[in-house]
Amino acid sequence: MGIVIGIAGITGQFAQLLTLELVKNSGVTLRAYCRNAAKVSQSMSSTPNLEIIQGGAFDREQVSKFVKGCDIVVCCYQGDDELMIDGQKVLIDACEKGKVPRYMASDWSLDYTKLEFGQLFTKDPMKHVKAYIETKSFVKGVHVLNGVFFETLFNPYFGIYDSETHTFSHWGEPGVLFEGTSYGNSAEFTSRVILNKDAVGVQRFVGDCKSMDDIAQSFEKVYGVKTNVVVKGSARELCEMMWNLRNQPSSQPNEYMAMFYQHYMVNEQTYVGPYYDNLKYPDVKAVSYEVFMRGVPLDQLPAAYQNPVVSRLQDKP
Repeated sequence: MGIVIGIAGITGQFAQLLTLELVKNSGVTLRAYCRNAAKVSQSMSSTPNLEIIQGGAFDREQVSKFVKGCDIVVCCYQGDDELMIDGQKVLIDACEKGKVPRYMASDWSLDYTKLEFGQLFTKDPMKHVKAYIETKSFVKGVHVLNGVFFETLFNPYFGIYDSETHTFSHWGEPGVLFEGTSYGNSAEFTSRVILNKDAVGVQRFVGDCKSMDDIAQSFEKVYGVKTNVVVKGSARELCEMMWNLRNQPSSQPNEYMAMFYQHYMVNEQTYVGPYYDNLKYPDVKAVSYEVFMRGVPLDQLPAAYQNPVVSRLQDKP
């Protein structure tokens, strides 16, 4: 039986990975929505059974045209709070009016449902959107949680992996666990949720959950390079530092956001587990940190977040 899938924000990296997964399935019809169709790559625009509709996030007429007849609308927006809250509300309203049974919010995150508003404030839009969907009588929300993306963990901005010294540094207890999933593996699990018409609500998938010592050990095994792990201090110390910095009038978000993300990872508040939905889709194999690293050359590891399509093609054992 066929399924019509709408993907809003098709030009994004994750949306493209997701599209590559979905087109593997016969009976899938894809409808894409974006501001500028010219930005869609030739390889993507020539994908069989893919229709591209151009329009802005707040163009209600075009959004209504886009969602009409869909079995599920998947939002892959990435942007400021206005887009992530109000832009998604436009999509949700259109789904409700157009009798679209499911709406997948732009989440793919640690478990923000365990946060209070204002704690990890970049996740507040996700909380607003989830609450908004729950006010609707017809369309049901779908929310995929996957921990931190592996590619992001090695991003120099987060200060966890130093590619010059091959040192892993983190806050929190020495054995604190880091839940994570590669972009590609997340796309695999997400595609199965999309194709399962009964899947609604919060869906939890994690590729691997390891301490930094274990991640470093896998690093040495894969790359043959000696590394070491440094614990910078406690989660409480990090919390005091990040809030002190944020409360300074001259501070900018890029100066403290990495601290906030790491704090809510290492204080264990936002774990996706302990119970995952991985086993609901046994055809998808969870990709571990080690398997992920096998697919990414050492010199490309810090920039893997910029090209997750490459790592996706290589993250198999």
